[in-house]
Amino acid sequence: MDGANPIIHLVDDDDDLRHALAQGLELEGLTVVVHDRADGILDNLGREDYGVIVTDIRMPGDDGMTLLKKALSIDATYPVILITGHGDVQLAVEAMRGGAYDFIEKPFPVSRLSTVIERALEKRRLVLENRTLRSELDQRHDLTQRLVGRSAGIIRLRGQISAVAETDADVLVVGETGAGKEVVARALHDYGPRAKGNFVAINCAALPADIFESELFGHEPGAFTGAQKQRIGKLEHAHGGTIFLDEIESMPLDLQAKLLRAIEQRSIERLGSNKTIPLDVRFVAATKFDLEKEGVKGTFRSDLYYRLNVITLTIPPLRERKDDIPLLFFHLARDARARYRREIPEIDHNLEAQLIAHDWPGNVRELRNYAERFVLGMWNGFDGSSEREEHGSALSDRVAAFEKATIEAELSRHGGALKPVYEALGISRKGLYDKIKRLGISVDTTQ
Repeated sequence: MDGANPIIHLVDDDDDLRHALAQGLELEGLTVVVHDRADGILDNLGREDYGVIVTDIRMPGDDGMTLLKKALSIDATYPVILITGHGDVQLAVEAMRGGAYDFIEKPFPVSRLSTVIERALEKRRLVLENRTLRSELDQRHDLTQRLVGRSAGIIRLRGQISAVAETDADVLVVGETGAGKEVVARALHDYGPRAKGNFVAINCAALPADIFESELFGHEPGAFTGAQKQRIGKLEHAHGGTIFLDEIESMPLDLQAKLLRAIEQRSIERLGSNKTIPLDVRFVAATKFDLEKEGVKGTFRSDLYYRLNVITLTIPPLRERKDDIPLLFFHLARDARARYRREIPEIDHNLEAQLIAHDWPGNVRELRNYAERFVLGMWNGFDGSSEREEHGSALSDRVAAFEKATIEAELSRHGGALKPVYEALGISRKGLYDKIKRLGISVDTTQ
C-alpha cells in the first residue's frame, strides 16, 4: 500500500444523498467511488486493499448487512461503516458486534462521516503495515530486505554479492562511514557455503595496539605477562566461517605483515607457540579509504592491499541514491516500530522532501537514527546542528524550492492539467491546491 491513495466505496440507493456525500468527501481530499447497489463491489476486493466501505443498511438486492458479512469473509479487518435510519440503530449495534467498524445515524453532517472515515483509514493503514512487517520479517534472509533500494547502484551491488557469495574469494568492501559495510559482509557470509560457520567481526580501530595480536591470533599460557591460560584468537574462532576486519586501515603495520602471512598460508601460530594451526576462513575486509593511496603514503602495506583486493565491492553513498531514501527510511522505521512497539507516524511528502534534500554524511547509520527518533515521536527535522542554527530557515527554503520545482515540472509535463499532476505526485487534489497557493506557483487556468 506504500504511496497508495485509499478508496472510499460509498453505497446508497438514494441518488441525492449519494451525490451530496460523495461531493462533500471529495472536498475533504478523499477519493470516492459511488455505487447505487452492493452487487459487484466485492468482486475485486483483496486483503491488501487500502480503503473503507460506507454503506446504507436498507437497499434493494444485497442490503448493507449482507455486504458487511461478505466483506468480512474476505478480510475480517476491512472497515465497513453503516449508514442507519432511526429504526435501524439496534440492527447497526448488532452489526458492530459482528465486526462493523462504526455506524452513523441519519441525518448527519459530512464532516462527521469524514472524521469516522479518517479513523477507519488509520486503523486500516496500521493493519496493512503490520502485515507487511510480518511478511518482511519472514523474508529477512532476502537480500533485498538487507540492502533496500531500487537505484542502479544498489541493484548492481546486490547482484555482485549474489555472484561472489558462493565463492571463497577474499573480498574488500569499500564504503563511507555508516554505508553498511558490515551488512554487506554478513550477506556474503549468510548467502555462501560458510553460512553455518561463525561470522567473526573485528573493528580494527577499536582494539588497543597492545592486545591486538593476542585478540587476532590467540596465545598460550605464559606467552606474556598476565597470560595465565590458553586463549583462542578471533581468526581461529572463525575456522569454517568468515572473518570480517572492519576499518582495516587502522591495523598496526607490524600486524599487517602477520595478517598477510596468515592469509597467504591459511595458517596461524598462537603467541608463545610454535605449532601451526590450519585456518579455513574467508577474509572480508572493509575500509572507507583508498588503500592503494594509503600504500603509496606508507600507512598501509601495498602487498596486503593487493592480496585483499581479489574482489572489491563498493557501496554507493546515500547522497548518490536519493530515490532510495524514502523507501529505506520507511523500512528502517518499521524495524524501529518492531523494536520499540510504537506505531509509525504519518510519513508525508514534506518529510520525504526533507529526507531527500539532506546530504546524509553518516549514510544509512544516520538515516536509521532519524527513523528511530521519528518512531519515538522525537522528530524535529534537521534542526539542532550548528550550521542550521546559523543559517536559520536554510533547510525549509531548500525543501520549499524542491517541492516547487517538482510540481512545476509535473505541470509542464502534463500541459498544466491538474488531475494527472496530483495523481502522479500521490497527493489529494486539495493538497495540490494548497501547495500551489503556498509556493506561489503560476497555473494556466485555461488548461
